Amino acid sequence: MLGAIGLSADAESVYLAMLAAPQLDLPQLAAHMSLTRDAVRAALDELIDLALVTATGDGGRLRTVGPTVGLASLIARAEAEVAERQRQLEATRTAVMSLATAHEQSRDREQVTKWEGVEAVRGRLEELTMATTVECVSLNPNSAQKPESKKASKPLNQQLLERGVAIRAIYQDSHRHNPLLQEYATWMTDLGGEIRTAPTVPMLMIVYDRRVALLPIDPYDSSKGAQEVHAPGIVTAVYGLFAQIWSTATPLGRTPERDEAGLDPQLRELARLLAAGSTDEMAARKMGVSARTIKRRSAELMELLDARSRFQAGVIAAQRGWIDTSDTSTRRADTALAPHPA
Repeated sequence: MLGAIGLSADAESVYLAMLAAPQLDLPQLAAHMSLTRDAVRAALDELIDLALVTATGDGGRLRTVGPTVGLASLIARAEAEVAERQRQLEATRTAVMSLATAHEQSRDREQVTKWEGVEAVRGRLEELTMATTVECVSLNPNSAQKPESKKASKPLNQQLLERGVAIRAIYQDSHRHNPLLQEYATWMTDLGGEIRTAPTVPMLMIVYDRRVALLPIDPYDSSKGAQEVHAPGIVTAVYGLFAQIWSTATPLGRTPERDEAGLDPQLRELARLLAAGSTDEMAARKMGVSARTIKRRSAELMELLDARSRFQAGVIAAQRGWIDTSDTSTRRADTALAPHPA
């Protein structure tokens, strides 16, 4: 009980015993408390140093100083020590923040910094989390949805949300029925975060305070590390990509709306990909679903559009303004340059 103001366990016991039975001398105290005489002497020396025990002047007999006076002075001294420690911590905090600001300004001048490997990226994420004050937005493709990633990001997101930082995240529609994402989304939205889904998410990325962007070194293998970008033009472009996808994405928990033809966002995206020449495998990879799902949804698309083939479905989609049939160069490039993850 009294350890917080500087008393050892033996000194506290002896002091309380003397308050309860002031007539006991040293041998009697030792016997009463089952302590050795040396232990009682050491405790009494400590109590004298703390001004909780004093000599009476009649033969050297000791008496206790009452709690109202004795303990109050110790509490005041402990409070003064705590206040001084707090002052030192605040001074240290100010120095650390100045150092961190200078360090971040140095990174700003570097424009691009590479963080190789998962552990290096996670360490940098912790630093960026501490420095973020307003907003954190992210794109999260299916390839990035691993249990260990969610476990690592959860405490960082909690820190942000508890400090009032806005979090907005976009996942792929194909993850809507993933129990892991459902549980994570429920937890994050309860704390004030916002999650939406879109048919396709082009790459993994995070933008902090519209000032720093974290992009993967390899878009198809996030374990290789990340590039931290401070160049305003690049960060603005990356944030613009997020904002464009966010504007048409569907809040998690709300069923994606169908248009007048009965097409939901996933079917509209599939029509665009097929009309651009994507194979089932390419469309499945971009949308984060299986080839079997693409076949099933393609059949649904053809039925809804009353098309006899996928190509005809693409033509009808173009007639409805979803794609520009005159943009043949883009369609050829989409097909010829489609990346193939190793």
